[in-house]
Amino acid sequence: QVQLVESGGGLVQTGGSLRLSCVGSGNTFGLSAVGWYRQAPGKQRELVAAIGSGTGDRIKYADSVKGRFTISRDNAERSVYLQMNALKPEDTAVYYCQTVVPAGGTVVPTRRSWGQGTQVTVSP
Repeated sequence: QVQLVESGGGLVQTGGSLRLSCVGSGNTFGLSAVGWYRQAPGKQRELVAAIGSGTGDRIKYADSVKGRFTISRDNAERSVYLQMNALKPEDTAVYYCQTVVPAGGTVVPTRRSWGQGTQVTVSP
């Protein structure tokens, strides 16, 4: 199984940018679709963006981040990135990456366990 580690979070002001990284292990990373999720205090974890396996030509975004966030992948680096621009206070959350599979028009995580995530805090 591919193991993933998130990094790149931090504290930024409204309107700022951050780039999150998700680095995977193993030789099959390129065969896995990957999703970025986030969980804010007191809220359920939600899908932010997902990218298909291989060339990553299939991409999905939550409506709340369309036009501001960009997901991409570099299989040679075994990495998936989330470029976040025009950040808002409501983007504050712990961000996680996870391998995903298609299901019912969206994607679902392949595993129940999650990593530690990376904290993103956007100040007003």
